[in-house]
Amino acid sequence: MSLILVAGFLTACAGDGSRTTITFFQFKPEAQAYFQDLADQFEKANPDVRVVVDNPAEPETALRTRLVKNDVPDVMSLNANGAFGEWATAEIFRDFRDEPILDDVNPAYVDIVKNLGQGTPGEVNGVPFAANASGLLYNEQLFAQQRIAAPRTFDELVDAAEKFKAAGITPFYGMLADTWTAQSPLAPLTAQTQGDTFFDDRFAGRTDFATGWHEAMEKLAQLFRYTQPDPLSKGYEDGTAAFARGEVAMLLLGSYAIPQIRAGKPKFEIGSIALPATDDPSKTTLVSGVDVVLTASRDGEHPDESQRFIDFLMGEQVVSEYCKAQVAVPTRKGLTNTDPALAGVQPYVESGRIVGFTDHQFIPAIPLGPLLQTFVVDGDVDAFLHDLDDSWDKVAKRRTWGLGAVKQG
Repeated sequence: MSLILVAGFLTACAGDGSRTTITFFQFKPEAQAYFQDLADQFEKANPDVRVVVDNPAEPETALRTRLVKNDVPDVMSLNANGAFGEWATAEIFRDFRDEPILDDVNPAYVDIVKNLGQGTPGEVNGVPFAANASGLLYNEQLFAQQRIAAPRTFDELVDAAEKFKAAGITPFYGMLADTWTAQSPLAPLTAQTQGDTFFDDRFAGRTDFATGWHEAMEKLAQLFRYTQPDPLSKGYEDGTAAFARGEVAMLLLGSYAIPQIRAGKPKFEIGSIALPATDDPSKTTLVSGVDVVLTASRDGEHPDESQRFIDFLMGEQVVSEYCKAQVAVPTRKGLTNTDPALAGVQPYVESGRIVGFTDHQFIPAIPLGPLLQTFVVDGDVDAFLHDLDDSWDKVAKRRTWGLGAVKQG
């Protein structure tokens, strides 16, 4: 009996040793179980590979710590933001530009990833998995009751806010206890008013925020005059809960907030639009960032297995089911999320009238969130823009990053 047990143990060890183990760094806390199930499915279809899923509590901090130790995970799911762009230009991630999987991805989302940063000019350092649509969410029932149409221009948006205020209904919910929430309306307002080459010029020192962002900041301050009286004391969860209860007409947020709102069981349909920043509807664009980008270690020991796992994750069924569950926008060509809450923004996605988040050009060393929080309370446009330019320039004197590093390269 002892010999049989020993033989069985040795056989098990040999079996484990024949499998290649890859690490999958996963950043979304709400999707931990989902991606673990996908890893299990992949292992069943690929018995020669074992996937260890890492779900850290503070993803960006955890990954920075691993990078300092030169411990780069084999495969990563990340938010395509400024930190991603910084790491891409530091040549941490693999170049996917020649991978066939990119042929199936909406090129607009590939461009968003490239515009965040590249290891060397022309590289694509991640595969867009799922996108979001950031604009404005609204209570369709309240709009119908007040006989207000979904605004198509900035003036119509302000007019709608005035009418809701006059009716005793809070137009927008301020959630400034979470500083990032003010960046959501900042993105479409700046994207539509700053000019097409603004960040190229800003990195090159040909312009500044005081020049390019003045109109957008005046309009942002105007919108925040229509929030509830205590926006600093309320956060994201407060705002989504109040909206679900029907206490507020609009949220200056995107599709990523819909699952949270629906957890509050609203008794109305959620509508969505691209936030208009001008009075010309033809100039309105949808801010649609890559919410989840898949990437891999540039010098990983298991490139073939890592690519096989990424190809599996990018399968039509996987992407479609994830986007349905998370109310996300599919990045694969030919896929559409038919959730009614996305109906108002879908035409922009289909026509390619999308741009990335302008705030994703910032890295953590520039305190955009805290500066913005102060600004929307005091409304001092000139002071905010001066402080933002000063913070940007101080960091730029020490180093460059993202788009700036690519252009200089």
